[in-house]
Amino acid sequence: MRFIAAIAAVTLLVLLVQDVPLAFYMHQNEQNKITGTLQRDALVLAGRSQTALWSPSSASTEQLSTLAADYHNSGGARVVIVNASGTAIVTSDDDQATVGEDYSTRPEIQAALAGSIATGTRFSSVLNQSLLYVTVPVFNGANTIGAVRLTYPEDIVTNAVNAQVWVLGLVALTTLLLAAIAGTIFARGLTRRLNALEVATEALADGDLSVRADTRHGPPELRSLARTFNTMTARLQALINLQNGFASDASHQLRTPLTALRLRLERASDLIATDPQGAAERLIAAEREADRMSDLIEGLLQLSRAESSSVAQTTVDLAEIANARVEHWQPLADEHGVMIRCEAPSSARITAVPTAVEQIIDNFIDNALSVSPAKSLIIVRVAPDRDGIALSVLDEGPGLSSEECLRAFDRFWRASSETPGTGLGLAIVRQLAIASQAHAELIPRSPRGLEARVVFQTAR
Repeated sequence: MRFIAAIAAVTLLVLLVQDVPLAFYMHQNEQNKITGTLQRDALVLAGRSQTALWSPSSASTEQLSTLAADYHNSGGARVVIVNASGTAIVTSDDDQATVGEDYSTRPEIQAALAGSIATGTRFSSVLNQSLLYVTVPVFNGANTIGAVRLTYPEDIVTNAVNAQVWVLGLVALTTLLLAAIAGTIFARGLTRRLNALEVATEALADGDLSVRADTRHGPPELRSLARTFNTMTARLQALINLQNGFASDASHQLRTPLTALRLRLERASDLIATDPQGAAERLIAAEREADRMSDLIEGLLQLSRAESSSVAQTTVDLAEIANARVEHWQPLADEHGVMIRCEAPSSARITAVPTAVEQIIDNFIDNALSVSPAKSLIIVRVAPDRDGIALSVLDEGPGLSSEECLRAFDRFWRASSETPGTGLGLAIVRQLAIASQAHAELIPRSPRGLEARVVFQTAR
């Protein structure tokens, strides 16, 4: 209702601003038009009065009286013709009572007898109404021999204007009514969309994460708001799913090491008095289980951060990062008796989320070192690819089958129970690649080994 009232108020204000000055203009225009007509007719009558004023006679005066009466009857204007002394010789009144009356004290008559045309309005106490008047002089050569005055009731002008104002008011009322109808239709449509969005919001507040707002109908602003609401809901649903997944994964994966840790601690407690050496061994095993749980929790946290990442991508030099990471891993590779080298151009600029490239390379090299035999070679290679720029880490380990290469990116997947690690490294790599709009894959090498590969988009 407030919206409709606002539309009606604005429309009414516009109509008032437009129509009130227009009504005044119409009144003034109508008055000027009648005044102009009276002035023209007065000049015509002045020309016809010249003979009767210059050479007065009963015949000429009678003829002039008939002319004045006919003009009054046809147009409604009152005619008074005076001589040079200001005395009325002819009037349009039926009883001719005012003939012989002295009009010389009237300002408009004085002006006309002085040779000027006088126009304006005045109030007649005799007629008890406001009149429009036009008074023109009658000349004979350079001499003023009389004057003609025409008066017209101003009420007639007002009535004519009022009739036009009524039409104008009817148009304004119709406009106001149409604006109210259009506002009602628009407000109902807008309210319906807002109510639907309110229902969706309430459903979301009640925990229904599948609810979505209608983005196909309504004004552009509401469609944009609905799209924003749907984006927010989708992100909220993804975050809650991630939270639930993290809780589920953590509870499932931590149950076994926690049970093993508890058993080892209980057994160590039982052996402290009778077998200190056995108790020490179980405490060492318990420490390893604690380390494993720490690695598992850290991996879950990294995976959660990678899955929920919405950080904007930046431009980085893949070749520079690859060289730096190989240099970082070189001492550990030497300890394992494994050679590692980097094959990269001088520069290879790509787009990725911050720290994604470093984490991906570290996971690939860490996995390669864990399976590479002594005196084998690990190659970190950066090379152009048809889809962008490829990062590859090639090892000479036992490798994986094509089916295992597809499953290796699943969280907690390991080739065997003896394989070290938490099974989260490649899952983290996949999420970081997705966040960077890249593609990760494992490719078996012949005759043995594995190529871990990610193709990044080239920076523009």
